[in-house]
Amino acid sequence: MQKDNFRNERDKYFKEVENLNHPNETLVKTHCSYCAMQCGMNLRVNTKTNKIIGVEPRYDWPVTLGKMCPKGVTAYQQVNNHDRLLKPLIRDDQSLKGTKDGFREASWDEAYDLIVKKFTELQENYGKDSLSVYSGVSMTNEKCYLTGKFARVGLQTRYIDYNGRFCMASAAGGLNRSLGIDRGSTIPWTDVHETDCIFLAGSNTAECHPTMMFRVWAIQERGGYVIVADPRETPVARKADLHLDLRPGTDLALANGILNLLIQNGYTDEEFIKNHTNGFEETKELVKQFTPEYTSAITGVAPEKIIRAAELYGKAPNAIVMFARGIEQQIKGVDNVSAYTNMALVTGKIGRAKSGVATITGQGNGQGGREHGQKADALPGYRKIANPDHVKYVSKVWGIEPEEMPQEGVSAFEMFGLMEQKTIRALYLLCSNPAVSAPDQNYVREQLKNLDFMVCVDFFLSESAEFADVILPTTTWAEDEGTTTNVEGRIIKINQAQMPLGESKPDWQIQIEIAERMGRGKYFSHLKTSEDVFNELRVASKGGTADYYGVTWEKIDKQDGVFWPCKDEDDPGTPRLFLDKKFNHPDGKAKIFALPYRPSAEEPDGEYPLRLTTGRVVYHYLSGNQTRRIQFLRDMCPEPFVEVHPETAAKYNIEHEELVRLYTRRGETTYKVKITEAIREDTVFVPYHWGHEKSINLLTIGALDPYSRMPEFKACAAQIEKLEMKKVQ
Repeated sequence: MQKDNFRNERDKYFKEVENLNHPNETLVKTHCSYCAMQCGMNLRVNTKTNKIIGVEPRYDWPVTLGKMCPKGVTAYQQVNNHDRLLKPLIRDDQSLKGTKDGFREASWDEAYDLIVKKFTELQENYGKDSLSVYSGVSMTNEKCYLTGKFARVGLQTRYIDYNGRFCMASAAGGLNRSLGIDRGSTIPWTDVHETDCIFLAGSNTAECHPTMMFRVWAIQERGGYVIVADPRETPVARKADLHLDLRPGTDLALANGILNLLIQNGYTDEEFIKNHTNGFEETKELVKQFTPEYTSAITGVAPEKIIRAAELYGKAPNAIVMFARGIEQQIKGVDNVSAYTNMALVTGKIGRAKSGVATITGQGNGQGGREHGQKADALPGYRKIANPDHVKYVSKVWGIEPEEMPQEGVSAFEMFGLMEQKTIRALYLLCSNPAVSAPDQNYVREQLKNLDFMVCVDFFLSESAEFADVILPTTTWAEDEGTTTNVEGRIIKINQAQMPLGESKPDWQIQIEIAERMGRGKYFSHLKTSEDVFNELRVASKGGTADYYGVTWEKIDKQDGVFWPCKDEDDPGTPRLFLDKKFNHPDGKAKIFALPYRPSAEEPDGEYPLRLTTGRVVYHYLSGNQTRRIQFLRDMCPEPFVEVHPETAAKYNIEHEELVRLYTRRGETTYKVKITEAIREDTVFVPYHWGHEKSINLLTIGALDPYSRMPEFKACAAQIEKLEMKKVQ
């Protein structure tokens, strides 16, 4: 019945398209610029003015079937926004660094000349690695791939990392460790509504990925179950069959407790464990201590809820475990991912349709952007710099000698430490806004301010751009073309709908032009179009874990996207992983990990008794650099707030919408209070989409996961007080 409903929506779409008759208007098939759902859309373009004037949903897109969220329906408004950067800017007044002032317009030649002069001087005086590149994954695969090559071949520096370090790094680490491969989902999203049980851990799905919710609700309509693990009673938790309201930072204990019950109550698949996994006996022994009572003492979740969760998941014929930043942005994020993956492995609910594990990717190209060389230790195709054979292969594709390949760099947050030490003296920043998104903002902003030279490439003057010496205007997603890889691991096509506004240029073109001026043009001059870059990416990824070699733009259009790995042109791709029960470790077996519980880096105490956690709202995206400029989204959620439980509010004599001071050991800021029973009494929550003095990351901690180097955004100790209680210094 549900399948028929979905097909009816597709048929309805085609009938509506046939009836469209807009003079002077054309529709350009593409995808949204925001999260990794990459919802299908048609951009409406006025053929007389060559300007995007609106958007329509694509009911033919199999992932979202015409669904769009408030951000998606207004995304086109960023393209011709009055805040767009249209010409290069050069800072004239260094005393105003860290503000929007002190810039003047310049030509591209003048901006390039200054960049090359400064980069060359710094490398001559302090070595090649005095330069750094900090990038993002809201770009196409072509741009992400070329950014890695630009850093290592164009600038010849080892120091490159990306904002996925604050988003997807723990999922990548946990999936690689457990399954031997990091593709965000082992199944296509078209399987989700057909499963019998979905376990959502650390995902505010209804606000962060609302266009997948029709599939989640369909599970319940079919008689299946929805389980949610989250400190907050989010919209999806409110309607779930079971809400596990755990303390922030305690997911590892919860996963171990459920795993123990799955084993003790006979929900395991003994044959699957024996033939296709390693590590079960050790794990079985470790989790014995995680009884419902012991687990409850750590997590705050009632024992009967833990028992019920294991029963619902264990008895389900098919089940999917999905997780997101709530479990990943912790100092044990990688362990959390492996622990929840253990649930699928011990029950054998993986390697088949309607069952598996998935991380609900945050950024639009969070998957592809981490596969092709932007990570500090990675090369295209998910190859590793530490592997000489991998270096040899990619070096040949790039036309350099293996010994010329720079060594591994460091993670994004650790780059700020090298700036403090003056190891890194210059930064080339693109597609990221660390002056909002990084933890411990007072520290981060100080390092940006003290750089010898900084270049920012953006289409808006972001909070991070305020620290730059040169700002280069780039294009929005709708002014270029290329591919992205969505939440499922499906490679899709972004199509150009409008010519670049003003003097803006695509990131890949800017990098090629700088490389040429740096005397490295011979490695880039053959790349004339975005498709040229993609075809080189295909070769560079060939034989790697993330193998795109068999993917072409034509195949993407023909198949509604292509799932990697796709090894040759006859290969249709791989929508479902491990159907042969062979995992990507050398012995073909998955690894079940025994993972001792450890507390967060900073636990509440007498001075800071509350747990601070952060997250998103439906109306904004990441640092808010794009969404805060769109009037409707700004009107719907104009400012951040702090969620406080009524009992906690009464304890501190705080009223609804009253201004309060929220502070940690790293900083303080003021917010209006939102009193709600949808938060634990021991926890406060603030969304992170605002900058300057409203940034919650002034308060968050820079403690890092030892494997992924992910900061612990989701848990730190905090205190709150009425604003008038603030002492006068």
